Amino acid sequence: MRLGINLGYWGAGMDGDNLAVAQEADRLGYSVCWAAEAYGSDAATVLSWVAAKTERIDVGSAIFQIPARTPAMTAMTAATLDSLSGGRFRLGLGVSGPQVSEGWYGVRFDKPLSRTREYVDIVRRAMSRERLTYEGEHWTLPLPGGPGKPIKLTVHPQREHIPLYIAAIGPRNLEQTGEIADGALLIFPAADHLEDTALRHLRAGREKAGLTMDGFDVCPTLPLALGDDIPALADIFRPYTALYVGGMGSREQNFYNRLARRMGYEKEAAEIQEKYLAGDKEGAAAAVPRELIDSTCLLGPVERIAERMAQYAAAGVTTLTLAPAGFSLEERLAGLRAGVEAMERAGLG
Repeated sequence: MRLGINLGYWGAGMDGDNLAVAQEADRLGYSVCWAAEAYGSDAATVLSWVAAKTERIDVGSAIFQIPARTPAMTAMTAATLDSLSGGRFRLGLGVSGPQVSEGWYGVRFDKPLSRTREYVDIVRRAMSRERLTYEGEHWTLPLPGGPGKPIKLTVHPQREHIPLYIAAIGPRNLEQTGEIADGALLIFPAADHLEDTALRHLRAGREKAGLTMDGFDVCPTLPLALGDDIPALADIFRPYTALYVGGMGSREQNFYNRLARRMGYEKEAAEIQEKYLAGDKEGAAAAVPRELIDSTCLLGPVERIAERMAQYAAAGVTTLTLAPAGFSLEERLAGLRAGVEAMERAGLG
């Protein structure tokens, strides 16, 4: 099992700190540094800067939002980043959510599975540098009846195959991800629920494509906080968990809420969402079960984190991405170093 670092969103007042975190992760031997985007900083610009300031660590989008770019633009960006970074780019994709897709990008949030499948197909074709033609439900290239013609990418990626990941939560999306991608980006992953909530669906998709899980990267992100007071550490992540379980998406379309329900928190997930959508964010955070936070984060001293890492490795995780908490750069760097120490103590380094 390898380690990754997730910088989250840029522009939250920690820009210089984020670069220092990426550089320390590079020095410590972390495998990949991910950057996110929603409706603030874009991931491509951040990753180009991180790649220019690091030497060995891969840089990855977690995620590029599918409604934000045409497939061809994503292929151009991926090829450019891979070339500029010396073959260190990983392409992570996701459909975002209905509020961002329709409210920010003006793209209908409909048929996300078929849209993702076509998008991935076009991106792969474009990055292979074949002349681009496509006839699908969502995209037709070139457009018929006009001056458009099949064009091929002029930029040469460093590698012939850029690893492609999909952020997946629901069973059908997970199965499709196993079928068409090289890895899965997971969120709120509990080690003891991972087989039922994710891996069996990914495996089904791999089998549908005539493949095994060998070489497929199972890549969850886990917040990390160091200390001895587990309840106090869990409280740090109450607002974060409540935001996703209660406030991401609409009442009818909240993938994180559905995941919490599949993990056995049916009643609690409903209460969190009800309070969050009513504007009671503090009440929603208070309603998050401590067990849910503890099972989806790495909390405690290094010894406890090492035990949890061993559980994730045994469950089938191949890249464990950390998101160290902290109000200072020193705290975040301490989390990075603790991650390496915990891996070594678990016998996974």
